Amino acid sequence: MRLNRKVVVGHWSDEEVQERIAAWMRVTRAWQDWQGGKFVRIGDNMRQVAVTEGNKVSAELKFGFSVNTHGVGDLVALVEQVSDAAVSKLCAEYEQRYRVAAALRKGGKSHRSLRDAARIELGLRALLEAGQFKGFTDTFEDLHGLKQLPGLAVQRLMAEGYGFGGEGDWKTCALLRAMKVIAADLPGGTSFMEDYTYHLDPKGHLVLGAHMLEICESIASTQASLEVHPLGIGGKEDPVRLVFTAPSGPALNASLIDLGNRFRLLVNEVDVIKPPKPLPKLPVARAVWKCRPDFKTACAAWIQAGGAHHTGFSYAVTSEHMQDFAEIAGIEMVLIDQDTTLRQLRQDLRSNEVYYHLAPGLGGN
Repeated sequence: MRLNRKVVVGHWSDEEVQERIAAWMRVTRAWQDWQGGKFVRIGDNMRQVAVTEGNKVSAELKFGFSVNTHGVGDLVALVEQVSDAAVSKLCAEYEQRYRVAAALRKGGKSHRSLRDAARIELGLRALLEAGQFKGFTDTFEDLHGLKQLPGLAVQRLMAEGYGFGGEGDWKTCALLRAMKVIAADLPGGTSFMEDYTYHLDPKGHLVLGAHMLEICESIASTQASLEVHPLGIGGKEDPVRLVFTAPSGPALNASLIDLGNRFRLLVNEVDVIKPPKPLPKLPVARAVWKCRPDFKTACAAWIQAGGAHHTGFSYAVTSEHMQDFAEIAGIEMVLIDQDTTLRQLRQDLRSNEVYYHLAPGLGGN
């Protein structure tokens, strides 16, 4: 019948058997969540960056979710309807939950920025709830009518389980939602992520993962700090954001790629570490990690496999979850882990190209 399936061998009381079946159950829940799911692009995607786009019709046929667009004006209209009382109530919640910078507190010189961020959060939440959307995208290049790029709102909504993709990246948005559903109730957080910069010290290569603003507070190691800092792109007022460092531990990055003739799920296992030095001048949430098997191999393999710059990052989701998900979806998965070699990976990519070209004609999915 050529149906993909997961085979688990052992007695029902075997802890490993239970864990592997439980992993499959979590993945089936995420797959079901995608069926009929709706994701919204607020504005267009980032200009001249094809990897944040893709064939939405092919994705809907393959994955069961839909991706449509609302103009930024639709969000602005809802933002403008938010009452001052609702804004004040949310600002009070911020002060209870986070370490709020003095300038943002009531009476501070930047308190209006905090109120603007709260108003955007409430308007964005209203848009998502009215449309029953499971995730959303925005971009700094399409902010007409908004006073600042949504940062705090995105971070908080992701923590509640919404998918998100920066710069209009709807594929990562949908993938992150699936990873959030898989990880529900498991220890460790899950977030939108990007390889922000590289530490190319010959004594040890590291990756600094971050984004302009939008890293989910679920991966914060300590109470997050609520701050406002300049943003050199977008042409709007300085946005408010949560600043924190992610904890040490094993994690992974996953990227959903549109190859034109099929989709590929690319995964790299990593080990998050404590930053070697303080990062007082980095005004964003961040994670520092070592790639498996090593930096040079992992980065070369990521490029060879067509990996995007945006990922879903998780301490809770495992490679087994991702493999099960790819099997259910009927798509290719490429894993970069401790055993990866570039020679074998290149050969696997060539073999996969042939297989996924021929499989549909053989009755495969």
